[in-house]
Amino acid sequence: MPRKSPFKIILTKKEQNYLSSLARKYTAPYRDVMRAQVVLFAAKGMENEEIGQKLNLPRKTVSKWRKRFFYERKQGLVDKPRVGRPFFFSL
Repeated sequence: MPRKSPFKIILTKKEQNYLSSLARKYTAPYRDVMRAQVVLFAAKGMENEEIGQKLNLPRKTVSKWRKRFFYERKQGLVDKPRVGRPFFFSL
């Protein structure tokens, strides 16, 4: 039996409009569109497994973005800085 997510997403009208707009953009990066769709489906009450099947994403990935949006809202959908040496090419 699938686990239920403890992170219930309830969107404001402004968030709903922003995420819907982002999910429909052809010019937006694919990762941003997928993250917006995950949150929109979560707000409709869908479970992580169901969202993952619909978007062809692993349940773990869906869970990650649902949780980050729950705690950080729109800012949670942005990539975090990574550790390690900065990416750089010498000329």
